[in-house]
Amino acid sequence: MPFGHKPHRQAVLFALALAFIMSCQVLLNAPDKSAVVLVVYPTAATLQPDQVQDFTAVGLTVAGDTASIAVTWSATGGTVDTNSVGGRHYGHYHNASCGQYTVTATSEPGTLTASASVTIACAIPVATVTVSPASVSLQMGQSSQLTATPKDANGNPLTGRAITWSSSNTAIATVSGTGLVTGVAGGGPVTITATSEGQSGSASVTVTTVPVASVTVTPPSASVQVGQTVQLTATLKDANGNILTGRTVTWSSNQTTVATVNATGRVTARAAGSATITATSEGQSGTSSITVTPVPVASVTVTPASASVAVGATVQLTATPKDANGNPLTGRVITWSSSNTAIATVSGSGLVTGVAAGGPVTITATSEGRSGSAAVTVTTASAGRFGHVIIVAEENHDYSSVIGNAAMPYLNGLSTQYGLATNYYANAHPSIGNYFELTVGDTIINDDNFTGTVSNDNIIRELVNAGRTWKAYIEGYPSYDANHVPMSYFSDIRNNPAQAANMVPFTRFATDLANGTLPDFSFITPNICNDAHDCSLGTADSWLQTNIDPLIQSARFQQDGLLVIWWDESASSSTNGGGKVAWTVVSPFAKRGYKSTTFYQHQSTLRLMLRALGVSTYPGDAASAPDMSEFFTTGFPTNRGFTTHPQR
Repeated sequence: MPFGHKPHRQAVLFALALAFIMSCQVLLNAPDKSAVVLVVYPTAATLQPDQVQDFTAVGLTVAGDTASIAVTWSATGGTVDTNSVGGRHYGHYHNASCGQYTVTATSEPGTLTASASVTIACAIPVATVTVSPASVSLQMGQSSQLTATPKDANGNPLTGRAITWSSSNTAIATVSGTGLVTGVAGGGPVTITATSEGQSGSASVTVTTVPVASVTVTPPSASVQVGQTVQLTATLKDANGNILTGRTVTWSSNQTTVATVNATGRVTARAAGSATITATSEGQSGTSSITVTPVPVASVTVTPASASVAVGATVQLTATPKDANGNPLTGRVITWSSSNTAIATVSGSGLVTGVAAGGPVTITATSEGRSGSAAVTVTTASAGRFGHVIIVAEENHDYSSVIGNAAMPYLNGLSTQYGLATNYYANAHPSIGNYFELTVGDTIINDDNFTGTVSNDNIIRELVNAGRTWKAYIEGYPSYDANHVPMSYFSDIRNNPAQAANMVPFTRFATDLANGTLPDFSFITPNICNDAHDCSLGTADSWLQTNIDPLIQSARFQQDGLLVIWWDESASSSTNGGGKVAWTVVSPFAKRGYKSTTFYQHQSTLRLMLRALGVSTYPGDAASAPDMSEFFTTGFPTNRGFTTHPQR
């Protein structure tokens, strides 16, 4: 044992004798200093592996004095490190192996010996592990403490041993590092295992589910504006009113057109009305009553804000109710009124009709007590013909890719509000032949690399002969794609500098519109990005809204304008030569929301443009092309004595 432990009886006697002898050393003067006995202390020790024990050896004379001797140490196992101080000799013993050993001190000179016995005690191995209780049944969400007891081969419990815990199915039951088992979901049995030094024991755990007895939804009722949301919460309880967690809850709405609910209980208001939101778990349900109210109208915007309409003609106004944040509101009732019905009347849909010259008349749209207005001036009806004809050329898209495409809301809006040809086909591929058919009444050639001069009768020649003015507004001019500007090939232009001067940059268009100096006929060619040839339909639509809408909204156009938005050819179809394309007409004299099913091609557009300006000569195929007057009401000229000539 170490020095700090209780001494053996022999050690006590040795200590007393030693103390007596040493005290006598002062009094006695024994002549014999030879050692007659060698004593080792302690005489026995029990150690753990690698524990160090200090032993002391002292030689005594016959008189009991300390003898002057040297001591050597030895052991039957382990090591002994030594040192001496005076007559005391120390052996520091160390051993890593379990077993019984003897440590011996030997005197020099002489052959006196003394020994001590050493026991190196090793831990007893774990032979079995017992887990108690051996089986457990608990409810989901509850916990139970298990205990693991390691034992030796004789069944004796062992302490201080490391134990690890594990579960065969953590989805049903988990176990902590101390053996605390928690029910996660109903099921089992699950094996909970305790392991120590390679030996294991286990317990069987079954998790039962406490049935849901009630479901409460909070808040039990709510009022929400359209577009807003509210979060509902479902609380599940057992028959004793205890809250249950970890259960599946499904949500539903009995009126999804009024309010919808997602998997977490968030309700979104869709339209004014009432809906019941239900939360269900294990056959039990709870509800919340949702009332959806409309977002109130904060303002009403009327477009266009001002317009001019001829006597007998109409112009469509649009009213947009908006909320306090400026967001458009739909499905609201709008009423229309005119400040002077003797000059202009307005229908329940906002269609204004010119009654007599005068104004401006205030046309008011009212919704939920909020109003917006537009100023409408009524002018004398056009005398026999349109005053301004404008055509905008677009490129290379099928009818089906343009009409109804959400990427072109502006053009589709015009097509819905005014006139749309639903059976219109291009004449050829590639582009150049279609541009010639539109202006000459003949495809001439189907080669975009053509550089020759065209001497055939054409729209420019007939306009000039009739005293009409014209311009070609070309985006990017003087750099442009010639096969998109057909008049650049005409001998009438190439051989006449004065006429050639009518081909101008598109930037002039806005200036001429603002100054009231637009010619009778305008041919507009966007660049190959803005006409959708190289860029998206969305790009083309934005360009139209930015550059053409100011024209449509202008007072002069509302008085006598005719706009055609024309596509040269389809993307790939060759049906009827160039495939089906979109064709839209806008005019104060156009029938509203009109869709024609008549078969038309580009020569009919050529005929329309000339006839609208009172020109009675139609080049080439236009002479026999179907007339497009079906698109118009009042204001379309009635030409008398029309004549047609062959191509020149």
